[in-house]
Amino acid sequence: MKSTAQATAASSPVTSAGSWASATHRSTFRTTDYIALTKPRLNLLVLMTTLAGLYLASPDGVALSVLVHTLVGTTLVAGGAAAFNQVWERETDALMGRTRNRPVPSGRLGVTEGVRFATALSVAGIAELASFVNLLSAGVAALTLVTYVFVYTPLKRRTSLSTLVGAIPGALPPVIGWTAAEGTVTLPALVLFGIVFLWQMPHFLAIAWMYRDEYAAAGILLLPVLEPDGRRTGRQALLYAAALWPVSLMPTLVGLAGGFYIGLATLLGCAFIVLSARFARERSFPAARRLFLFSIAYLPLLWGALVADRLWI
Repeated sequence: MKSTAQATAASSPVTSAGSWASATHRSTFRTTDYIALTKPRLNLLVLMTTLAGLYLASPDGVALSVLVHTLVGTTLVAGGAAAFNQVWERETDALMGRTRNRPVPSGRLGVTEGVRFATALSVAGIAELASFVNLLSAGVAALTLVTYVFVYTPLKRRTSLSTLVGAIPGALPPVIGWTAAEGTVTLPALVLFGIVFLWQMPHFLAIAWMYRDEYAAAGILLLPVLEPDGRRTGRQALLYAAALWPVSLMPTLVGLAGGFYIGLATLLGCAFIVLSARFARERSFPAARRLFLFSIAYLPLLWGALVADRLWI
C-alpha cells in the first residue's frame, strides 16, 4: 500500500503539470520531425517553380481555386516524395554528419511511421490535383514522385548517372504549374523544364564535390567519389552551365519574355559560366561553395526576371 507521502506526490499538481509539459514537449517534437521529413526548405523551391509555371502559362490569372489546389497538391506530393526519400536513405543518412540527425536515421521516427506519412501525403496530393485541378497536372506530379523515389533514389548507390536521372523529377514542378493552367504540355513548358534540368547539374555537382568524403563513406556513387581529382566533375559543371545559357534565352523565342529578360539572363548565365570555370580549374572547396551559393540565387533571379518581363509583354 502506498504511503501518504507517495499518494500525495502522485496527485500533486506540480507532478501532473510536469507530466503534461513533458507530453506536450514530446508531441511538439514529433510534429517538428514530421515537418522535417518533408524537407520544407527544399520544397519551397518546388513551389516557387510551380507557381512560376502556373503564372507564365496564364499571365492574366487563373481561378483562385486552381491556384490554391495546385499549390496545396504540389506541396503534399513534394513532401511525400521527400519523406519516402528519407525513409529509403535512412542507412546512408546515418553515415553522414549533415544528415544523421534526420528524424528516421536518428530513431525519432520509425520506418513504418515514415512510410505511412509519406503515403498519406502523396496520395492526398495527387488526389487534390486530379479532383480540383486536372488529370494531366496530377499525372505530372505522379511522374515526379515515381521517378524521384523509385528511380533516382535507389540509383544513387549504383551509378554516378543518378544525378542526371534525378534532374528529371527536379525539373518537372514548372510543368505541373503549366499543365494546371493550360491543361496541356506545350513547347514553352518544355523550355521551362530544360532550364531547371540544366541548372540542377552544376548545383548538385558543387554539392557533391564539397561533401565527397561523406558521400564516399556512405557508399553513394557520385562523380567526385568515383573520380577524386575532380577533373570530370569540373568539366561537367562547366559544360552544363554553358549549355544553360542559350537554353535560358529560349523563353524569348516562345513568346514568354522580351528584352529585359534577355539582358538579365545573359548576365546571370555568364556569371554561372565564370564560376563553373573557376571551379573546374581550381577544384577547391571555396570554388565549389561559391558556385553552389550562386546557383541558389540564380534560379529565383531568373524566374523573377521572367515573370516580371511577362507582365510587360
